[in-house]
Amino acid sequence: MLLIKEILSNKNINSKITFSGWVKTKRSSSNICFLMINDGSTIKDIQCVINLNDIKNIDLDKINTGTSVEINGIIVESKGQGQNIEIKVESLSILGTAEDYPIQPKKHSVEFLRDIAHLRFRTNTFSSVFRIRSVVSFAIHEFFQNNNFTYLNAPILTSNDCEGAGEMFTVTSFDLSKLESKNIDFNEDFFGKKVSLTVSGQLEAETAIFGLNRVYTFGPTFRAENSNTTRHLAEFWMVEPEMAFFDLKDDMNIAEEFLKYIIKAVLDRCPDEIDFLDNRCKNEQNYSLKDKLNHVISEDFQRLTYSEAIDILINCSKNKNNEFKYKVEEWGIDLQSEHERYLTEEYFKKPVILTDYPEKIKAFYMRLNDDNKTVAAMDILFPGIGEIIGGSQREERLDYLNNAIKRRNMDPSYLNWYIDTRRFGTIKHSGFGLGLDRIVQFITGIENIRDVIPFPRYPKHCEY
Repeated sequence: MLLIKEILSNKNINSKITFSGWVKTKRSSSNICFLMINDGSTIKDIQCVINLNDIKNIDLDKINTGTSVEINGIIVESKGQGQNIEIKVESLSILGTAEDYPIQPKKHSVEFLRDIAHLRFRTNTFSSVFRIRSVVSFAIHEFFQNNNFTYLNAPILTSNDCEGAGEMFTVTSFDLSKLESKNIDFNEDFFGKKVSLTVSGQLEAETAIFGLNRVYTFGPTFRAENSNTTRHLAEFWMVEPEMAFFDLKDDMNIAEEFLKYIIKAVLDRCPDEIDFLDNRCKNEQNYSLKDKLNHVISEDFQRLTYSEAIDILINCSKNKNNEFKYKVEEWGIDLQSEHERYLTEEYFKKPVILTDYPEKIKAFYMRLNDDNKTVAAMDILFPGIGEIIGGSQREERLDYLNNAIKRRNMDPSYLNWYIDTRRFGTIKHSGFGLGLDRIVQFITGIENIRDVIPFPRYPKHCEY
């Protein structure tokens, strides 16, 4: 049985074929019925023409939008506009009816479709998004495999908080309904300690580079942050490469190359989906998606330090600074999304890599610079998104690492295994993290991150 994508590619006129799909639209004229069919293999539909004088046994009343059918027919040249070929139907079987189908051939809001996430794959917008997400995922593996990385499966259950933020989901085998006290003794739990869902596979990946040189993890991560913004999810996918013998400059270089590779792969392999989403962006958001993506590929990312960025933000027009919800008045603050977007969208008008952040606002594992107040960190900022990659050169010096842990009042006993890597053959090394959902959001032009993951999890929502 052929896929519609294969039929549209081959265009073998007068060939007899069999294929299946779902009805997108139905219209009748005299004794002719026209069905637009899609099977999910492509965003494009194929027109099927039924001559009711030739085929008597089709109950058209049972065929509605959403009905699944199997069609036997002949490929013929189309006499209508909008398609080169169509199918002259010889026989049709109804596989499944679709009464009261909620997705009709009209525009639906993304909020409406989010409430029926199990059906939204059938729309052009979401089928395009998730085909692109698949290509992005493949390109990620492709890039790292082509650059001598080893794919590593980081654990989902962990006893460490990589970022130190404390916003983690606790995992337990206790029957919570039978607990008499809120003071849980995790020594009696399944693992004999408190265990959570991971927020990052970075620390585990770091240990692996000492035997594998370059590794990357790619999997689900979790954060119990009570946030309802368009940029946050409770369950999201992270790509986290770690590289032995890389300094911060090496880290920035490969991260920029990586992002451009992914975007180019989508432009090359998903032209129909990008065309559709480009038209959507032009109509709804008044910009060209294709122009935005090609601009990122063709431009060198702007590189500057955090301190230079602060100066720009402080010295930008007084009126502009007053428009910020969070005003920039001094060195040392944590930049907000509005500041990141100003730098990328208004000041430089292209992606930006910020480096050398204040040590106090970054994680314990980042290498302390010689000024003793900044760390060798880098964030890549994208227009419309803000931070899309966060990375750093890792602190390879044992005494510096121990001091960083102590300054943050962290319990070192949970990190003995990590500290061991600095005891036995320590080296300079670097890495970064890319949120899969955020890069898909950028590439597709979708405004809410909940609409680029198949089944979004966020506060008060875990429906499937």
